[in-house]
Amino acid sequence: MLRGMRKASSNWVGKTIMAIVMGVLIISFGIWGIADIFKGFGQSTVAKVGSTEISLNEFRQIYTDRLQQISRQFGRPLTPDQARAFGLDRQVLQQTIAEAALDEEARRLGLGQSDEQIRQVIMNDPNFKGVGGSFDPNRFQAVIRNFGYTEQRYVSEQRKVSLRRQITGTIGAGLEPPKAMIDVLTRFQNEQRAIEFVRLDAAQAGTIDAPSPEALAAYFEDHKVQFRAPEYRKISFVVVSPEEIGKWSEVSDEDARKVFDQRKDRLGTPEKRQIQQLVFPNAAEAQAARERLVAGTSFEDLAKERGLSASDVDLGLVTKSSLDSAVGNAAFALPEGEISQPIQGALGTSIVKVGKIEPGNEANYASLANDIKREIATERARVKVNDLRDKMEDERGGGSSVIDAAQKLGLTAVTIDAVDRSGRGPNGQPVASIPQGLDVVSQAFNTDVGVDNDSISFKGGYVWYDVLAITPSRDRSLDEVRDQVEARWRQDQIAAKLKTKATEMVQKLEAGGKLADVAAAINAKVETATGFKRDDSPAGVPANVVTAAFRTAKDGVGQTAVNGGSEVIIFRVTEIVEPTVDAASDAVKKLKDSLDRALTDEQVASYVNKLETDIGTTINQAAFAQVTGANQ
Repeated sequence: MLRGMRKASSNWVGKTIMAIVMGVLIISFGIWGIADIFKGFGQSTVAKVGSTEISLNEFRQIYTDRLQQISRQFGRPLTPDQARAFGLDRQVLQQTIAEAALDEEARRLGLGQSDEQIRQVIMNDPNFKGVGGSFDPNRFQAVIRNFGYTEQRYVSEQRKVSLRRQITGTIGAGLEPPKAMIDVLTRFQNEQRAIEFVRLDAAQAGTIDAPSPEALAAYFEDHKVQFRAPEYRKISFVVVSPEEIGKWSEVSDEDARKVFDQRKDRLGTPEKRQIQQLVFPNAAEAQAARERLVAGTSFEDLAKERGLSASDVDLGLVTKSSLDSAVGNAAFALPEGEISQPIQGALGTSIVKVGKIEPGNEANYASLANDIKREIATERARVKVNDLRDKMEDERGGGSSVIDAAQKLGLTAVTIDAVDRSGRGPNGQPVASIPQGLDVVSQAFNTDVGVDNDSISFKGGYVWYDVLAITPSRDRSLDEVRDQVEARWRQDQIAAKLKTKATEMVQKLEAGGKLADVAAAINAKVETATGFKRDDSPAGVPANVVTAAFRTAKDGVGQTAVNGGSEVIIFRVTEIVEPTVDAASDAVKKLKDSLDRALTDEQVASYVNKLETDIGTTINQAAFAQVTGANQ
């Protein structure tokens, strides 16, 4: 925005406008007082929960992050219109308010989380483990940057999450689903059915004569909105990310080998040994105990004499590095089944016995070379990305377009002549030149030609984009879409004929006819599907037919249109198998776990709703609409 202000004030018109704007601000400060600008429920606040204000910029960041995450899951950008259609805007708002309410409650209760605890949570997160299986700081930075987080912001969020879990974990403790609920749901989920069915397709619809020009024109007029050309935008963008810039093939074997040698111990699988250990206050007692062990006394018996259990002396399968240095050196030098001499360690004099030995696997450079090279290339590119970001921002700040700035910096800008809101071109196919997960289309449809847009975070880097032209949505003429209109008209004709024929067949079956006889009359074959549950996908049976079968009584018949009406399936339910409930089965245990989670979620939701009511919650609908695009 500041860059835009600088550009706007670079000529006399812009300077005049900026002077007027600043004059209005000064007058407002003079009338109301500057303190009032920062108090109350203003246009820059989306919601207020107790004493916590969720700012417009904060919610925009949260909402944008969520859109980009879902876009990556979908494999294509999610537009603001689609997000609102899915109810994502309300879900994100409700979640943000709920989190703010829990944060308020955590402060009221005086809950806390130490820096060390947060550090351990982050270091144990498998998402941040490197090639060797341990915490990788570089991977940590790359992952959180890919999701739009700085380290400080991520640590702060994790601290809040930990405190929220302290509250929600207490609320859900001890909840138990009723046995009757488990029984009912088990029977519901595991009930099985069998059907016989006949499939009607275009062959059973008969001959469809070509429509007359008048009929086609009338059909087009009635369905004109279905053939309307969408709004298209011409956009250009440039991607600067470690993945785009870093080329692992350019990393030398010498550099990769150095990193491999540094991490060799961590990259391989270390040898593990089953160790039993007894610790004595002095070498004399240890030696006496060893002689008894050699004579046949077991470790367990010696442990009992010393008031220890078997688990106190059995260390399990351990690596050398997990033991005291002296103990580890001695234990890993013994053959399987041997008892050591007394070992002077940091905690006393030990005797160990080696049980099972699991050999380790030494890391192999050839198998890890490509991964190491990619890691090196990404790290090198990350430095270059930050340098290019600054240069790109300088170019943009100086008024350069994305294409011009990219050309000056030796980058490749992508230009798409026409793309609609769904990411498709005029041919109806997805635009291939947009990287998977890049939400540039929806961003482009929320701006205008000539607007200096902020960059988008993407895969640890940045994307700059411009809207070059807008082609408004319009009604197409019949001549433009004649083939499409005729194809749609033919589909509708087939669907109507199949529905009529299927209804006649169902009536014959309900009157006592057999499916085999009805099928033979139209040269169709009878198929069967047996032993399927509500959530199953039996071969050749569409999901809506399975759903319909579970709504139909035994020996009942029904019809279901599939594939947009181009096929109709007529079925009869031939068998219903009621399941028995085995409380000890894995399936019932999993169901119980799911119910536990659902009950906990419901209890937490009720608690949070009560919190929001008690501490007071207010939503600024205008600011919310501004962020989510509902006011456009």
